[in-house]
Amino acid sequence: MTTTPPAQPPAGPPKAKTPLYIALTAVAVVVIAVAGYLWLGGGEDKSDRITVAATQVPHAEILEFIKNGPGKDAGLDFDIRVFDDYSLGNRWLSEGDIDANYFQHKPYLEEQVTDFGYQLHEFPGVHIEPYAAFSDRFKTVEELPDGARISITDDGSNQARALALLETKGLVTLPADGPVNVKTVSNPRNLQFIEAAPDLQAKAVPDVDLAILNGNYFLDAGYTLKDALIVESTDNNPYANFLASREDDHSNPSIVKLDELLHSPATKEFIEQRWPGGDVYPAF
Repeated sequence: MTTTPPAQPPAGPPKAKTPLYIALTAVAVVVIAVAGYLWLGGGEDKSDRITVAATQVPHAEILEFIKNGPGKDAGLDFDIRVFDDYSLGNRWLSEGDIDANYFQHKPYLEEQVTDFGYQLHEFPGVHIEPYAAFSDRFKTVEELPDGARISITDDGSNQARALALLETKGLVTLPADGPVNVKTVSNPRNLQFIEAAPDLQAKAVPDVDLAILNGNYFLDAGYTLKDALIVESTDNNPYANFLASREDDHSNPSIVKLDELLHSPATKEFIEQRWPGGDVYPAF
């Protein structure tokens, strides 16, 4: 006969289950903590880190030099956002997408302030990129025919600069007063001006008789001043490029430190060694 063993009494009171909402809350806390840790770079304090927008050549190169050299020694780190459309630099800065930019000269900034009402602060000039004119068809300015097709920027401050460059060779005469543009200059050679955005000028060189380029764009396209038919003088040149910030942020210690490093002897030496032909010329 088989005897059924008696039922064992319970070992103790039943264990209470953790309420679902408490478990989910705990998971959420862990996720938030991990995300915050990663956002801070694994515990690194990035509260003073700034973002600077710059065109690739030479501005971003100069910033990279500082970031990886003098900036490290000074305890300064920053992010670099490279762009090539001039119209974005001050818009990003004004809207707070970046903390500073490094690409422009004073006449361009003044034109932007007038057009868009930006409240921006300019620091002292760092370098000059001489404006220059290039041609794949002619070796000298004297070879240019009457009616030559000239590619020229469509932004006001740089168009006036380009026309002043042509005046140095007697190709046009600037008005005595008032605005300077392709419609107001005296044009005895009947030059045909083709207006286009600054970043398109290098692409126009093969298709026109002469194209006038900003330094950052001709350097980026592989040209140097040795290739140019006309080169702007650096004497009393008002087109030095500088660091800019929002007016209400110009005392930001990181931005002030970056500007100091941009004007350091080490940066000047870097510019002179990197561009020995004067394609980028220190303004300090």
